[in-house]
This record gives sequence, C-alpha cells and structure tokens, in this order.
Amino acid sequence: MTTSAVTEKNSFMKVLSNIWELVKKIPPVFPIFFVLFIIVSLLSPTYSTANGVMAFLRRTAPLGILAIGQMIVLATGGFDLSMGSIVTLVCLVSSLLLANDEANTYPTIGLMLLLGAGIGLFNGFVVTFLKVPSFIATLGTMLAVRGAALYWVGGAPKGYFTDNFRMWGRGYIENVPLVGRFPIGLIVLIVVGLISWFAFHRTNYGKQILAIGDNVRAAKLSGVKVRLVRMSAFMVSAVLAVIGGVMIGGYGGVNVSIGEGLEMDAIAAAVVGGVLLGGGKGAVVPVVFGAYTLEILFSMLNLLGLPKPYKDSIQGLIIIGAVAYVAISQRKKR
Repeated sequence: MTTSAVTEKNSFMKVLSNIWELVKKIPPVFPIFFVLFIIVSLLSPTYSTANGVMAFLRRTAPLGILAIGQMIVLATGGFDLSMGSIVTLVCLVSSLLLANDEANTYPTIGLMLLLGAGIGLFNGFVVTFLKVPSFIATLGTMLAVRGAALYWVGGAPKGYFTDNFRMWGRGYIENVPLVGRFPIGLIVLIVVGLISWFAFHRTNYGKQILAIGDNVRAAKLSGVKVRLVRMSAFMVSAVLAVIGGVMIGGYGGVNVSIGEGLEMDAIAAAVVGGVLLGGGKGAVVPVVFGAYTLEILFSMLNLLGLPKPYKDSIQGLIIIGAVAYVAISQRKKR
C-alpha cells in the first residue's frame, strides 16, 4: 500500500471518528422521539398533518413545563412530589374564584402564582432548614395541598373557566404560515423553555444547582449558598406547576382528579430527558423532548389498543431503571 493510500485511509478513519464523537454527544431522547413519532404517524395519519402535529404539541406543552420544574429540583438532588396537587389546587380554586367573570381571570392567575411560590418556599424551608428528606417533605405537601384544595371548594368542582382563562390551554393563533394554527400553549412552553435554558445553562445559577446535586460539601466550600439555591429551586418548580396547571385547566376543564399522577409524569419525563436521580446532571431541551417522548409513547400504546395500566407500568420501569443506573454508576466510581 502506497503512502498516499495509507494517508487517505487514516484521514477517512479520522473523519469517521469525529463523526462518531459528535453522534455520541447527541442525547438519546432525540432519536428515540423521532423514531416513535414516525411509528405513530404510520399508525395514525392524523399525526402526519400540520393540525395533528400542532394538536400534539399543544397537548403535551404543560407536561414539558412541569418537567422543566421537576428537573431543576432533581438536579439539586431532591424531588418535588407536590406538583400534581398544585395543579389540582390551581384548577379547582381558579374555577371557584373566577365566578364566571372574565375580569377575574388575571387576578386569579396572579393569586395562584403567589400561592405556588408560597408552597415552593415552604417545601424549600422544610427540606433545607428542618433537614427533612425532599421525598418525604413534598409527599406531605402533596397530601396537604390536595386536601386544602378540596376543602376550599367543598369537595367538588364549582364554577367554570372563562374563555380568556381557557385560551392558555386550548387557544390558537390563526393564519400562521406553513402550520395554519399555532397553539398558544406551545408559545408559553417556548417562552418558559428559553428563560429556563438561559438561567440554567448561561448563568451561575444553573452551575450552582448542578454543583449542589453533584457534591453538596464541595459546593459549600466553593462559596455556593446552598440553602438559598435549594429553596429557590423548589419555588421555581412550584411556580412552573402553577403555569402548567393553568394550561391543563384551560385544556381539560375542571375535575377533582385533574392533577393526579402528574408528579410521576414529570419525573419520568425528566429521567427520559437524561436527568440523573440524585442530582448533578440535567438539561432543559432534552427534558422537554423527554416529555414529548413520553407522550408519544403513550399515544402509541393507545393506538395499539393497550390499556392504561401499561402507562403506569412503563413509568415505573423508567424510574426504577434510572435509580438502578445511578446506583450502578456510583458503585463503579468506588
């Protein structure tokens, strides 16, 4: 083999190696989502139309927002199990406070945001200052918030959502080029995602969150205000749960079980998006794709005629697999 042939072969192998290195950096959730979406599009032609795609993106946007909030807490090494109950609180109490008057919509949403921030502050205080494990603390908050919401409305939904409240969950901007109708809920997700991406990936705040999740002691020694950052993470999670709750209520209406299981959906979506249970790793865009991957997977199960228990089983397996992965990884480090 001549020298030029050897050089060309080495150059070719180097190019392949560089391509492979780039491929390895792509989060697995991206190709998984697109493969599942192609399968679902073949099973149901609706998903291959612009209206079908926009409807799917709108339907899953609230879960994407919840998953971002859950990711921020998970990245610190904690859990937030109160998200579903916050959604229930938002939907039940908002329908009561609106009193079928559109003038009450934005004051009601403002009050819900304040309540959410207060719940997040409470979670952060219990976890940070009282040293209660976040799983137990937010489990207690989940039950307390749900009970308070049901007590507030007398145990049953009261009132209706006004049109300008429903807009955030089911509204569209009409006559958009190429897609025709663009969901307002998707716009909310994009705005929340961009703000979260900037805060998490382009500021010290995100670096501090990951540092706490990776090694609390090292983070303290490097000057990170661990208590403050942890408390803020729970507050952000709760506020995003309120935003998701407004969108879910606008899309689905009012019922007492509207928020049940959403905390598990958010955790599973975050895990699918590459977040490590135990903290120290997370990224906004893959987590949003994790939410959409989870939803398209459940859509595929429905199209195949499989019952709802399959959804719960898959979520459980995802979470168990994530915990096992972390345990194995830590064992290898030792």
